[in-house]
Amino acid sequence: MALAQVEINKTRKQMNTIIKIDNASRFYTIGDITVKALSDVSLEIQKGEFTSIMGPSGSGKSTLMNLIGCLDSPSDGNIYIDGQPTFNMNEAELASLRNNKVGFIFQQFNLLSKLTALENVTTPLLYAGLKKKERETRAKEALKKVGLEDRMYHRPNEMSGGQKQRVAIARAIVTNPSIILADEPTGALDSTTGEQIMELFWKLHSEGRTIIFVTHDRGLGYQCLRQVHLKDGHLEDTK
Repeated sequence: MALAQVEINKTRKQMNTIIKIDNASRFYTIGDITVKALSDVSLEIQKGEFTSIMGPSGSGKSTLMNLIGCLDSPSDGNIYIDGQPTFNMNEAELASLRNNKVGFIFQQFNLLSKLTALENVTTPLLYAGLKKKERETRAKEALKKVGLEDRMYHRPNEMSGGQKQRVAIARAIVTNPSIILADEPTGALDSTTGEQIMELFWKLHSEGRTIIFVTHDRGLGYQCLRQVHLKDGHLEDTK
């Protein structure tokens, strides 16, 4: 085992588990056919880890991310977030957990086209019950952190793909979540812009955030400190 990997494993043992996946499976029934999107996956992710989840299309990457982010529930098995079992939570409890602990970033940005960057970033704070002034202050700080303080009053159609993704990242971190889930965040970007976005993720990681980076790009995936490989819904390898 390489020395660097030994050090990573040693450091991992000193951390605390923030995500635990215990024999999780996700099945979908379409007519008479049962599709196994994820089968019997067990995995632990520690606080502060920067982990990539890799695999070809259809391997179960996005399904696993949706389970971790409590956007979906496992058909079998359990998911624990920061020690809390999620399998018996109701919708309100799941929504609260997502809003307080998890930030989501997607390939297609998912920005509201009629809103400015600032307004898009303040959206998650509406559910937190913050007053308008505080929402705007925190949103401006998040936009500054991603280098977009000069574009906060622009709408998505006035921005490049990289700028849109930076707005999406600002929206994900504005609630100060401990976990960031990024599903193919560079998939719609050219390679140069993708590397710039990757640098931004490293900056967020340096602040102590746990980052899970879902990608089919092996080059980007192997830049992360830990790699998890999926194939046909099964956990194939983890380092």
